[in-house]
Amino acid sequence: MPKVRIFMSFDPDNDQDLHDLLLQQSRSRSSGFEISARSEAATMTDQRDERVRRQISEADEVIVICGEHTASSVRVNAELRITQEEQKPYFLLWGRRERMCTKPAGSKRDDSMYSWTWEILQDQIITTLRDAQPREVPERYKRP
Repeated sequence: MPKVRIFMSFDPDNDQDLHDLLLQQSRSRSSGFEISARSEAATMTDQRDERVRRQISEADEVIVICGEHTASSVRVNAELRITQEEQKPYFLLWGRRERMCTKPAGSKRDDSMYSWTWEILQDQIITTLRDAQPREVPERYKRP
């Protein structure tokens, strides 16, 4: 079974260590996912937005790593907006156990932030992707 392609959204100015941790976890043999693209510390331009849009559209889903300053991160908020516009499945990951992490300003009120353990990460990747799939209605339940 092919690995799930993930776009990793994070605040490069404050959470590079969290990026490194998720990247390391993705390289584990038992991992069912790979990081296909990630946030960059590049200047915000239209060209950057188009590149990010392409990378997000090519990914299977998006993981937003939330740290202390995520709510004010222009990059993370732009990436989340693009994710929502592209209708890509995503989930928020609580990046720092010992600190108060914030959701991106553009997150929906009902977006949950999940604890970051190996088991929860693996389960959430599978669940988020499964929930994004259109549900098939058996023929016997369809109206004529």
